[in-house]
Amino acid sequence: MHVGNIYSTIVAVVSLLVFGTPVYAAKIDIGIESSARKSYVFMTFLSGDSIRIRSRNGAVTLTGDVTYSFHKSLAQDTVAVLPGVKCVDNRLEVKGGSPATNSDHWLRDQVKVALMFHRSIDAATTEIAAEDGVVILRGSAASNAQIQVTTEYAMDVEGVTEVNNEMTVNTSPLPPKVDETVDDASINSQVKMAMRYHRSTNSLLTKIKTKRGVVTLHGKGSDIAELAQATKLVSDVYGVKRVVNRMAIE
Repeated sequence: MHVGNIYSTIVAVVSLLVFGTPVYAAKIDIGIESSARKSYVFMTFLSGDSIRIRSRNGAVTLTGDVTYSFHKSLAQDTVAVLPGVKCVDNRLEVKGGSPATNSDHWLRDQVKVALMFHRSIDAATTEIAAEDGVVILRGSAASNAQIQVTTEYAMDVEGVTEVNNEMTVNTSPLPPKVDETVDDASINSQVKMAMRYHRSTNSLLTKIKTKRGVVTLHGKGSDIAELAQATKLVSDVYGVKRVVNRMAIE
């Protein structure tokens, strides 16, 4: 090979190593920030929050204000599983602070979160109140079956001792539901939140992986009933197409 060609090749390789890597990394960072903002979770549940997302070489920093304390976890869990993300520094702050643990306000928020991610119920039309461990549900539902499952999910929240469901069936024709496309990162974070806020699953040692809407559960449970409950709850999360439960019984 001619000396001039060898020199040109060396220069090209060195230029790629010096200049190409930062450019490639910058593209990954831009992609991470864009994917987070366009995710179902950020566009739906976190749309009213002021969240700034900054990625540098895959290290993501979240800053700004959120309405509820669980929004901090929801944002972090969504970003953490995006392609290219190495770590997440969560600096989000809750507007007005968080309610005292085990207070009526705290319990109301716990139930609200537990109901939020399930497609078989309508959390938006469900009014929640709590007093000394007793949860009162009001509002409308599409059917008696929906009222029943709302009661079941509320009763499965840590701290709830009783549920009084005063919801009524809406007899007016309901608009058809529009099928929404939910990205894997959003599905993964919703599943985590749903399992975390239901007492029947919050103690399970579970690893969650989502690919094209199919959620795979790894980990351990105490018996078949516990594993079946995990499958049931996860199957009812927005965007989940199928659940593969590979959890083992301890």
